[in-house]
Amino acid sequence: MGSGIWEVGDGIRNVHYATGGGLGLPVSVPDAACPEPPPPLAAAVTCVRGPLPAPPSASPSAGSGRQRSMSTLKVYSTSVTGSREIKSQQSEVTRILDGKNIKYELVDISQDNALREEMRAKAGNPKAIPPQIVNGDHYCGDYELFVEAVEQNTLQEFLKLA
Repeated sequence: MGSGIWEVGDGIRNVHYATGGGLGLPVSVPDAACPEPPPPLAAAVTCVRGPLPAPPSASPSAGSGRQRSMSTLKVYSTSVTGSREIKSQQSEVTRILDGKNIKYELVDISQDNALREEMRAKAGNPKAIPPQIVNGDHYCGDYELFVEAVEQNTLQEFLKLA
């Protein structure tokens, strides 16, 4: 399969979908957040635009008149790895989150060493490898803990969304 871009899903969210040299993982992003990819990836990454619904947590808080802010769920991943295990684990995490309509930001640590160090600092492990999951300032866990939470039907608690 060659490099390309496809719109994935029901068209209610924007999707980056890179193939070729990357993993082909979809990423939901708002219209304004479609940055130009770095030169090595420019041929493999394109932004597909479409309407993005307001998140349910953006409704005003009762009586306050202000909007509630929700922490951003981040999945640290890498588009550059020779490990089939890491590719498979990243794909499973994003597939499950997408299937449950849980919004997240996919952070590619291969784009910047600072992102890799940020992931490892949040995980509290200098040798942590993707995928790692963080909600705001709260470390949720790695792939094994994610799968355990899915199997025990405690994913909302694991992701610190409940």
